[in-house]
Amino acid sequence: MRSRFEPDRQLTARMAVTMFLLGLLYVAFVAALIVLLKSVVLVVVIAAALLGAQYWYSDRIALYAMRGRLVTPEEQPRLHGIVDRLCANADMPKPRVAVSDMDLPNAFATGRNADHAVVCVTTGLMRRLETEELEGVLAHELSHVAHRDVAVITIASFLGVIAGLIVRFAFYSQLFGRGQRDQNTAVVFLAVMAVSALVYAVSFLLIRALSRYRELAADRAAAMLTAKPSALASALTKVSGDIARIPTRDLRTAQAFNAFFFTPALGPGTAAANLFSTHPTLERRLEALAELSAELGEAGGGGPDSA
Repeated sequence: MRSRFEPDRQLTARMAVTMFLLGLLYVAFVAALIVLLKSVVLVVVIAAALLGAQYWYSDRIALYAMRGRLVTPEEQPRLHGIVDRLCANADMPKPRVAVSDMDLPNAFATGRNADHAVVCVTTGLMRRLETEELEGVLAHELSHVAHRDVAVITIASFLGVIAGLIVRFAFYSQLFGRGQRDQNTAVVFLAVMAVSALVYAVSFLLIRALSRYRELAADRAAAMLTAKPSALASALTKVSGDIARIPTRDLRTAQAFNAFFFTPALGPGTAAANLFSTHPTLERRLEALAELSAELGEAGGGGPDSA
């Protein structure tokens, strides 16, 4: 798919490097598990099944987890109208549109490609933002679809998921499979735990390095498409400020999806967590948008060149 969203070669290169490194890590992880668990068929079948499920059903899984539902133009005319205009301007297929009945102000895009993409916004976001601000947020999410980084993040996050599931499998195998080789089973269990923890740590760092850059790339692409960096900056400021006032218990339920969100579900006093955040700081994003606003002259910047 080619669209009028400004291409980002640095993002493409980073995605390629991340996927290559994660691919090597994944192969090494599966090989280590085969050696430790001594069952080629079991490990390969489980790994392939989970990867396939995450790739083919990522959109449904995300919508279900975030209590999202697909909506028609009759149900949400304002939302569909904005997406229609942006997709026409960007010359890209229109994704499905969904709404999540949550007060948490946020949005995300998911799906394995443009033809199976979903853009979802929460009712809390629509209630808080003006039309131009909401347009900026939706352009940001559509740029993730156009740049294909939604699919990359979906696949990349799989490794951490399977590492956690394998740990649980090893735990229950030891718990319910005690026999004559208890000592050997315990050694295998500890080895699987160590390998899984290492794999999770490496994938965690790789994904966050890519995720922070892709958010800046999406901000820039969205601002270039709408020619209104200040509207996107205003939306960022509003959403970040309101998220800081959401009860911590409500934020915890959504934090697993931070890599997909427009802005992370993090409360106040999380300076240490920001070091490993999926997103750049608010200050960094606003600074980049201010620089772009100066480049465009804001009032007459116009859309991006055709890609």
